[in-house]
Amino acid sequence: MPQNIDLTGQTAVVTGCSSGLGRRFAVTLAEHGANVVAVARRAERLAELAGQIEADGGSCLPLGADLTDDAQLEGLLDAAEERFGTATILVNNAGVPDAQYATKMPTELVDRVLGTNLRAPWLLSCDFARRLIKAGTGGRVVNISSMGAFEYRGGGAALYSVTKAAVVRMTEVLAVEWAKFHINVNAIAPGAFASEMMDGMVRRTGDPTGYFPRARMGDPRQLDSTLLYLVSPHSEFITGTVIKVDDGQGGR
Repeated sequence: MPQNIDLTGQTAVVTGCSSGLGRRFAVTLAEHGANVVAVARRAERLAELAGQIEADGGSCLPLGADLTDDAQLEGLLDAAEERFGTATILVNNAGVPDAQYATKMPTELVDRVLGTNLRAPWLLSCDFARRLIKAGTGGRVVNISSMGAFEYRGGGAALYSVTKAAVVRMTEVLAVEWAKFHINVNAIAPGAFASEMMDGMVRRTGDPTGYFPRARMGDPRQLDSTLLYLVSPHSEFITGTVIKVDDGQGGR
C-alpha cells in the first residue's frame, strides 16, 4: 500500500525531527511527495535532514524551535504557510522522557515533560485545526503516543506514561470535535523502537529486549506503513483511533 500513496501538493509539519522516529517520519513523508516542515530544538541536525531530503528531490523547511516556548510555538504554522501554503498534515512526535520516580522529579522537569509531551501538541493541533476550518479544507493529525500509555512496570518514567495516556484521550476527543470539518485525528502507540531516546533509557535501566516475545526492538522504517495509511485517503473513515505498533512487546 505505501508505494501507492501520493502526497504531492500537501504540506506536513513534523515535530521532533532531529533524530529517531521524527526524522524517519519526515523522510518518509517527503519520499511520498509532501512538502515537509521539520521542527526540533537542535537546528543543526535539521539543516542536515533538510539537505538529505532536498538531495533526494524533496522539499523541506527546517525550523529550530523549543515547543515549550509559546512565542516559538505560535510561529510554526505561520512559517509553514508562508513557505508552502496551508499545512494539511500534522505529526505531533516531539516528546521527552523523565526516567525518574515521581517523588524525585524536580518541578522544572515536571513542567518540561508536560509542556513538551502534552501542552505543545494540544496547542499546535488547535492552531492547525483553526487554519483548516477557516480554509474549508480537511486534514490529518497523527499524534505519537506510546505503549507506555497502556502499561507501566515501574522503574521511572511515570509522568511520561501519564502524558502519553493523555495524548490517547486527546486524540479521541479532538477526533469527535473536528469530524464535521473533515479533520481526522489518530495516533500511533509505538513499542520499543531503536532511537536516541531509547538508547538513553537502555543506558539507565538496561536492555529490555530479553523480556520481549521476539527479543528485538523495532526499526523506525517499520512505522512507515502505519504513518502513511493514517495521512492518506485510504484511512478517510478512520478517526479517533490509536494503532499499537509494538511487536507484541506489551502483552495483552
